[in-house]
Amino acid sequence: MVSTLTQVIEKLLLRPREVAEAIGVGRSKTYQLIASGEIPSIRIGRSVRVPKFLLDRYIEERLMVARREGK
Repeated sequence: MVSTLTQVIEKLLLRPREVAEAIGVGRSKTYQLIASGEIPSIRIGRSVRVPKFLLDRYIEERLMVARREGK
């Protein structure tokens, strides 16, 4: 019996709609957060992408702020 090895490649860059889905907000709000620089992004041609590690960092920072504020 031959087993099939499935390789999963984790995305390093996320589209804004993927970011919106990941953090549970709307697409418009995601674009606002990206435009303001609150969520860091890069441009590749005309496309906007959010590095996954920076999105993870953004979430961690938001959690730390919420803990400090007692929320």
